[in-house]
Formats: sequence, C-alpha cells, structure tokens
Amino acid sequence: MRLIVKFYNKQMLMNLNEHEMNESVFSLCLEALKRMHEERILTKNITHVHIYKDPHILLYPYDKVFEVLDNNDTVSIILNENVKYHSPNYSLHFNVFEDETLELDDTREVLYLNGCDLSITDLVRLGTGKYKIGIQEETWNLVRESRKVVDDMLDGKSCVYGINTGFGKFATTLIPPDQLEQLQVNLIRSHSSGIGDYLSTKHVRMLMALRINILAKGFSGISAESLETVLNAFNKSCLPLVPEQGTVGASGDLAPLSHIMLGLLGEGKMWSPSTGLDDAKTVLERHGLKPLSLKPKEGLALINGTQMITALGAEAIERAKYLALQADIIAALTVEVLKGNVAQFDPDIHAARAHPGQIEVACRMRSLLNSDVFESKCYAANKIDRKVQDPYTLRCIPQIHGVVIDTINFSKNVITTEMNSATDNPMVLKDRHILISGGNFHGEYPAKALDYLAIGVHELANISERRIERLVNCAYSEGLPSFLVQEGGINSGFMIAHCTAAALTSENKVLCHPSSSDTISTSGGTEDHVSMGGWSARKALKVINNVENILAIELLAGCQALEFFHANGYTTTEPLEAVYNVVRKYIKPWQKDRYMSPDIEIAANLIQTNKIWNTAKPFIMKYYQTKNMESNLSSFFN
Repeated sequence: MRLIVKFYNKQMLMNLNEHEMNESVFSLCLEALKRMHEERILTKNITHVHIYKDPHILLYPYDKVFEVLDNNDTVSIILNENVKYHSPNYSLHFNVFEDETLELDDTREVLYLNGCDLSITDLVRLGTGKYKIGIQEETWNLVRESRKVVDDMLDGKSCVYGINTGFGKFATTLIPPDQLEQLQVNLIRSHSSGIGDYLSTKHVRMLMALRINILAKGFSGISAESLETVLNAFNKSCLPLVPEQGTVGASGDLAPLSHIMLGLLGEGKMWSPSTGLDDAKTVLERHGLKPLSLKPKEGLALINGTQMITALGAEAIERAKYLALQADIIAALTVEVLKGNVAQFDPDIHAARAHPGQIEVACRMRSLLNSDVFESKCYAANKIDRKVQDPYTLRCIPQIHGVVIDTINFSKNVITTEMNSATDNPMVLKDRHILISGGNFHGEYPAKALDYLAIGVHELANISERRIERLVNCAYSEGLPSFLVQEGGINSGFMIAHCTAAALTSENKVLCHPSSSDTISTSGGTEDHVSMGGWSARKALKVINNVENILAIELLAGCQALEFFHANGYTTTEPLEAVYNVVRKYIKPWQKDRYMSPDIEIAANLIQTNKIWNTAKPFIMKYYQTKNMESNLSSFFN
C-alpha cells in the first residue's frame, strides 16, 4: 500500500508492508513521524493525535490500517499540542490542533430494527457508519410493556434474580431497595474486565446495533429511556473502546458488552468522528447526550447476550460468501492454464450426488470455462494435451468448494437466527407477566457454527495451495516454466510466494482447532459450562483473512500462467479474460523478479472488495440466461 502522509506543510510517501497494514492507525502515525525525522522521536508524551483520511474524515486510532485506508489515500496527521522533534539538520514544530466540528450526515439512510428480521448484510452495513437506526412506535410499545412487568415485580416486593439479588454465585443474596441502582452500576464496572487489542469502530457499531436489535424484541425489561440513550449514541457514532479478549461466551459476552455500557455511563474512553478519542463523559457531552442512568435490571439487560460472537460472526459470513464465489473464479482460471477438462463439470455427474453446493459450483465452473456461450482458444488449441483424468485439485473442485458453500449457508442460518433472538436472563414474558431464568445467553450455537465455518472456509486454502504448487512446479504444470518465470535461476519467480501460501495454510490448520470444544468452569462453579465463542468468532476472521491472501497468490499465478498462452496467440473465455484484465489494471506481469508483497496485497484487496466477483458476475448471468437457467447466481442470495 502507498500512502501520502501530510504533516502541516510537509508530506511524504509511505510504502507499507504487510505487517504495517495490520497495525493500528495510531501506530501508522508514529511510524510516519519516525520516517519523517529519520531518528527516534524524543517526546514520549504522544497520546493525543488526530488522524484524517482526506477530506476531513477523522480516523479512529485503533482501527487497523487495512480496514480503513485504501491504496494512495492521503492521510493528515495533526498533533493537538506543539511538539518538537530534532534531527541533525532541522527541527520542526507541528501546529496545535484546532477544534473542528465534523458532524455526521443527517441525511443518512435509516434502517429500522424490531428484533425479528435483521439480516447479516444489513448488520454489516450498520458497521460502516453510513446508516442510522430507527425504531418504530409498535416496537417501542413492546419495550414499554416489558419494562412494566419489571416495575410491577418491584412494587410487589418479589425476589427476582438480577433485579434485587446479586449475580452468578451471589444469586441468593438479597439487595436492599436503596442499593438497586448501585447494583446495576457495579455490575457494569466490575464486568468491564476485558484486555487486548480494541475492536474496530466497525465491530463496535455492529455490536451496538445487535444489542439494540435484541433489546427491541421486548424480552429484556429495559426502559424506553435507556434504550433511546443507546440508540442515540449509535446514531451519533459515540463508540466506547472495547477490548476484544475476555469473553467466555456464557453468560453471553459479558466483558465486551460491559465496556460498551461503561462508556454510555460516561466512564472509560470513547471515540466519535467529531471529538476523536477522549473521556466518555466528554464525548457524550459534546454530542448533547446524557450518560445512562440505570434502573433495576437494566445493567443485566444491557450486557447479557452473545452479541460480540454474533457480530464478528456476521462479518465472517459476509466475507466468506464472496470469498467462496471468487474462489470458484480463481480455480476456473487455474483449470484453464493447467489444461484441465471441462467434462468433469457436466451437470449430470453432479445431479447424481445432489448436494446443493456441489451442483452450484459445477454450474459456475461451466459458466466460466470453454462452452458454446464462451469459447476458449486456449482450450481448443490444447485438446490433444489433456489427460483422461485431472488431479483431484482440478477434478474435484465442485465436491470440495461445494461443501464450503453448504457450510457457509448452514452457519449463515445459525447466525441470522442468533441475531434476531432474545438472549437475556432472566427473560421477561410480558404476555404472562412473569420473569423466568433460563440460558439463552449461552453462546454454543454461534460458537459451534463459527468453528465449523472456519474449518469449511479453510478448505479453500488447502486446495488453493495445492493448485499453486501445480502452477509453479514444472513437473505438474503442463509445460509452464518453473515458478512461472523466464530465465529461471537468475529469477526465482513465484517460488517464495508459494511458500507464503503454504505458511498461511499451515497457520490455518492451528486456527481451525475448534474453540467450542473447550470449556472452563467460571463464576464459582455456577457457570460450569461455557462456549468460548469469542475466540471462535475472532479466529474465523483470521482464517478468512489468510484464505484471502492464499487465493490472491493463486490469482496472480493464474494470470502469470496465462501470459504464456497470450504469447502464443491464445486467449481464454470472455469472463476469464475480463478477470485477467482487471488484475492487470493494477498489477503488471512478471518479466523478471521484483518486490512481490505489494502485488499480493493488491490482489488480496481485489478479492476483499469483491472486484473479481463483480467482474465475472455479468458473464455468469449471461451464461445462465442463455442456458435458460434460474437467474439466481448463488444460494447465498436466496
């Protein structure tokens, strides 16, 4: 990645490596300052900076660089105090940060939540900050009715868990009426015990949106006033700092949810686009918001649920969907340059086994390879060179990629259900006017689904790495030069790119160990079985990131292999030529060795932004229409 970094009246160009891409924006700021002054920064007091993605988009300092910045973005780094840096030749003062008001666009589209029909795609959209949340009056009425049940219980002097008792091991300890509000505040403070890297702004928004969605169902007993406070904080992008480690996934994601609510109490740190990172109380005040004032049961209602597991899982599924679609396209390119057979994707073969994902992938392969709709001159020119049977990494693509499709759909159904389920304890059953303790907070469902997702998606890496081996190894590559480069020896070509793919594949094998197969008793033995779903969700995203990079290497190798066909005057099908062209728009062919990491990063970005899918999509649609097939391009879009 190349970034233009501006310092007051100076600027510099930074070429970031893969490690730096995974660092926080704040780390980028410090690294830029070091590079600008060519020696260690003397001032240790750099805690407050404002970093803008031009024009005027204030960045959250703990976001990862690759998540918020694109190639050739311009970033302005402004310190909020005069700080002096020394070098042998000069010293500079950076300007004092002048307070600016950056208001969010009030014309943002509103997505209405009711606790029943939030989709994964809409939840991911809510994470972007480009949408506001609305709640309609009939949903507010459900919230008020639920709260009335709690208030009536208190008036009747009933003893109810979490309302006038302690929590967990202290469930039998009765709390005096004059300490009930303090009980809820203490709960939030004590449970704000997370550590580690902070969740990105995207993930915090998704987590908050999910909690709002669950509270809107009317099973929590929260007051309309408190829910409105959470809603307003989301719509103003007042986002507390939330450490990613600390949840065991039962009773829900207590630590991360507590950190969110701690911020809304006006404690801890908070970030917004107009204030940057500051004390939570200050950020709320700057946006005209009052801190939460908790009533009985509300602390418990705000933090009892599986929303971190589910929010991260939703992003994992959304990325996995498009990753699987693009894996088919990249695999088709490899089949083409390795002179694979098209007959192995015949519809009758796959109909005889009838797994939905297998049938879908086989159909997609047919739409991309040589056919009466899209002719390939490469295929026609090499008919006599084709084997009777291809190796499994080519022949069994529908069977292997297909189960990934079905795995993603299974996990998608579980996560979608979880997103729209009441996960509180105790549950307020307003129609019966009672509260009942249960275990809907337990994260086993999303934890198991996300462990399964990681295992499934990783198989795309397993088979892709093996196909890369066939592309670069002249013993298997059907006449392609060793490591896909001329003048081997002086040039090493894709030799170590394949090693990178192998390393990431091996890393994934460890990450695929199911977190949910473990449990450790907590809370004095009361919570004696937990899901460990927080790590299930986090490592699913790590697996997906690795698979994106592995497929990026296969994409680059496939395009490089195609160069040797082009040199002989042979072109492939229209959809695969279109994919080749979009890659070549950003990455030139290899004539000799060059610095390869930036090209892998760019190719991975093409996958992450769905450019490979969007390029091939109209051609796939044309094939389906020509063959009078259903126009739905994937079961993902049902």
